[in-house]
Amino acid sequence: MGCACGTKKDGKVSGCKNNGACDTGGCNKMNVFDWLSNMEMPAADRFDVVEVRFKNGGKDFFRNPEKMDFTTGDAVIVEVQNGHHLGHISLQGELVRLQMKKKNVVNDGEIRKIYRLAHQKDLEKYEEVKKRELPSLHRGREIIRQMNLHMKLSDVEYQADNMKASFFYSADERVDFRELIKVLAGEFRVRVEMRQISLRQEAGRLGGIGVCGRELCCSTWLTDFKNVATSAARYQNLSLNPSKLSGQCGRLKCCLNYELETYMEALKHIPEVGSPLLTEKGEATLQKTDIFRKIMWFGYKEENAWYPLNVDRVNEILALNQAGRKPATLELNELVEREPVSVLNSDLDKLDKKFSNRGGRTKKKSRNRGRGRDGRPGSPQAPRNPQGPK
Repeated sequence: MGCACGTKKDGKVSGCKNNGACDTGGCNKMNVFDWLSNMEMPAADRFDVVEVRFKNGGKDFFRNPEKMDFTTGDAVIVEVQNGHHLGHISLQGELVRLQMKKKNVVNDGEIRKIYRLAHQKDLEKYEEVKKRELPSLHRGREIIRQMNLHMKLSDVEYQADNMKASFFYSADERVDFRELIKVLAGEFRVRVEMRQISLRQEAGRLGGIGVCGRELCCSTWLTDFKNVATSAARYQNLSLNPSKLSGQCGRLKCCLNYELETYMEALKHIPEVGSPLLTEKGEATLQKTDIFRKIMWFGYKEENAWYPLNVDRVNEILALNQAGRKPATLELNELVEREPVSVLNSDLDKLDKKFSNRGGRTKKKSRNRGRGRDGRPGSPQAPRNPQGPK
């Protein structure tokens, strides 16, 4: 973060030796990529306004009346109110025209101009001036504490000419700092300007590492802070835990808006289940929804298990409930009646009866085997005459 690629010493570029366009992207805050830099434009038609970056990512537009040839990262001396300041070229060419249109900046005579490239003596003087910022910050906080003002002083920035100091603060309510300005001006012998910033802007100026492991978006590339509502977390099925949804600024994380449109598009195909699904087994309540897989989990009050249903099945059950009908379960509309065991094994029962009757007949024949023709036991049987009676 402290590479300072754009500074030059003895005519040589310091830092990563990449002429101001650092390979890592971590040398300067709010770096931009000029994707039109390799396109040659006629000198007469070149846009004469450039974008200049100051401390902690602050940017402004300045006119280049002398048509000086700049390189991204060059240190320049620019005109400011009642003095001059030092900044670095961040963007030039036709992209500046687009940025001015995006930020509604009018290209008129109110745009201040660039004086010249910064010399080595200017850079050394500016480094000396910057050494006053941290002690001024600590002393300013002590003064605010003594005056019992409800405000938080977060940063101090001195002009390169050492004639003015900007004190950045945040507060929840309006603060009367007229007496504070007089005390600070007498303490530091400079003109004092108080600038109120939001908590997101404060986090962007101070920087830090987010829970994702990367630098904060507000300190690297994010410039426009959009409103973030808790509904963004609800649409994404996130836990409404303030400690997990809040960033280092204490507000809702800006990244909650990054994927919100994708979730909103996917939610168009998810049915709204405002009441439990009615089945013959009981009422099934929605427990969880997988938006992108289009699967919804339902559970009964009497059970701990959850049943996954696709969106089509949920719409089918909702249509049945609206018609006054109830499906048997979440998976089936009607239960399949199973045949009793006796019916399923009827063929075996028939075989048992058949063999049991046959066994009775064999026993009866065995009992009649010792009887004569007259039926009395022991009487001899007359031989049969195949020719019949004479």
